[in-house]
Amino acid sequence: MSVTLKTRQIGDVTVVDAAGRITLGEGSSALRDTIRDLTAKGAKKILLNLGEISYIDSSGIGELVSSFTSVANAGGSLKLLNLTKRVQDLLQITKLYTVFEVFDDEAAALRSFS
Repeated sequence: MSVTLKTRQIGDVTVVDAAGRITLGEGSSALRDTIRDLTAKGAKKILLNLGEISYIDSSGIGELVSSFTSVANAGGSLKLLNLTKRVQDLLQITKLYTVFEVFDDEAAALRSFS
């Protein structure tokens, strides 16, 4: 199973709920396309909920960085929510934990955008 992405709007923040696997191929391109569509539509505040991600590979990590950069270049911000232990460990190993703003609580994450 690859990744399933659902978007929902809370105020001016777009929440992307991801479930499954972000891996080379379908998973990472689905994420890329979703983020590209959102920024094209003018979304500036994007919260990526990774609570249901069972697996992410190096390609998926690369896609997270690429998404972060795309949103920043469009004048917006991308933040991460509900990292699983595995994703959290990967971000710490790759030193990307310092790049992303990471939250465990959706309400706190939403407040951080204002």
